[in-house]
Amino acid sequence: MISSLFDTAPDFDQPVAVLKHCHDRIRKQLKTMELLASPAILAATPAEVRQAASAVLRYFEKAAPLHHEDEEHDLLPMLADTARDDDAALLARLMPEVLDEHRQMELLWQRLQPQLAAIAAGQSTALDNADATGFGKLYLGHMEKEEGHIAPMAKRLFSTEQMQRLGNAMRTRRSIALPEGD
Repeated sequence: MISSLFDTAPDFDQPVAVLKHCHDRIRKQLKTMELLASPAILAATPAEVRQAASAVLRYFEKAAPLHHEDEEHDLLPMLADTARDDDAALLARLMPEVLDEHRQMELLWQRLQPQLAAIAAGQSTALDNADATGFGKLYLGHMEKEEGHIAPMAKRLFSTEQMQRLGNAMRTRRSIALPEGD
């Protein structure tokens, strides 16, 4: 079937689906990073290793920070304004955790980035397994929390207008033109 040839992303008219798609891409990059830190990397050609490291670098230097900004500047504040009762209590517990995890990821990324840059430049083949594993575990747990609680809450509580506002903020952050009439 031809549709399986294309990995299409949802449109920003479905901002929660876009965030989930980002998580799927993060998982893919984490798997690549895991391979770069494992003995299995010895089976790859130097060009494949450089290409893999470059792909991980591109994603975590460009797309991942935008994703975190989507959550920190738009999704979570909008939820905080909207949530009531049990939702508000759950969000009050989760929001500091989510924000702290973003900071932890940034610190771990500062350790991984130069290692990956050296690999991408062909100057090294060493990616610290403990750094890569810690980063991966932190991210996977973080995404599970968001997909299990934050995203379903947004889907349930946000109005059509709030979803549009979230999607438009995400478009603007990526310098994507807003749809006509917005």
